[in-house]
Amino acid sequence: MRLGRPEALDFVDMGAGGGELGTAVVAALPPEVAARVRVHAVDVAPRPEGLDDRVTWSAEPPRGARGLLFANEWLDNVPLDVAAPDPHGTPRYVEVDPETGEERLGEPLEPDDSAWLARWWPHPDDGEPGSPNGVPDRVPESPGELLVPPADGPFAWRAEIGRSRDAAWARAVDGMAAGLAVAADYGHTRTGRPRWGTLTGYRKGRQVAPIPDGSRDVTAHVAMDAVAGIRGGTLTTQREALRALGVSGTRPPLALAGQDPAGYVRALAAAGEAAELTARGGLGDFLWLTTAIDPQSAAPAPPTTE
Repeated sequence: MRLGRPEALDFVDMGAGGGELGTAVVAALPPEVAARVRVHAVDVAPRPEGLDDRVTWSAEPPRGARGLLFANEWLDNVPLDVAAPDPHGTPRYVEVDPETGEERLGEPLEPDDSAWLARWWPHPDDGEPGSPNGVPDRVPESPGELLVPPADGPFAWRAEIGRSRDAAWARAVDGMAAGLAVAADYGHTRTGRPRWGTLTGYRKGRQVAPIPDGSRDVTAHVAMDAVAGIRGGTLTTQREALRALGVSGTRPPLALAGQDPAGYVRALAAAGEAAELTARGGLGDFLWLTTAIDPQSAAPAPPTTE
């Protein structure tokens, strides 16, 4: 789908953080294009001091945007519920003490959450030992018992219910009038759900326990195929997406070092950054969901996976 040449073109940065991406977009655009582009940074945090005046700041995405909405590591920060089975196999909500991080089983899942789990995160048929890094190796004997990881115990599983992420993505996409919406995030699909989930915490760039005490970011990977099932789109890896855009990580020819040493250094640095963004086992394994918003279409196309 092409937008033509609208008088105004929107760039929406979801989960803008410090506004770095919006600032970089403004700086990188040619003057004649920058004059037409409206950059919207969206984050629940206050507007950073010193942010470029050409970048607007809000807690909600603008309605009626025409252009590109980019959500880089936004959905993994949208809160969700975690489920685990009781001794009878009934999935229940996992409750957490916000001061200590201790967990216990709560009530059985609500019907909508149970239906999401059945469709997108089916229960494992057999188990394998839990991780020794603080993830419980068993479930409680009854609701209210703390989930304390013992040295050994029966097999179980945990699941992260992604309905809140699906709804957040739907709201973001539905707010656009036309253009493209892209979500790039740590993710997984139905055939490769992690048995113990991915819930974790980060504080000052270091991984810590996911205790919701307000001192750290609590995050979980995204069930990206479930998100794609809401408004359609194409699901691919960051590596494939960036290579399609011409980002390869190929080192510049050595001959350039003799002809243009400074240019060679710049090209070498750019190649290193590209290699990091496309690396297997690293950032290249990010999943990208691309959804086109066409005002002429009655409904978006069904999701496809590459």
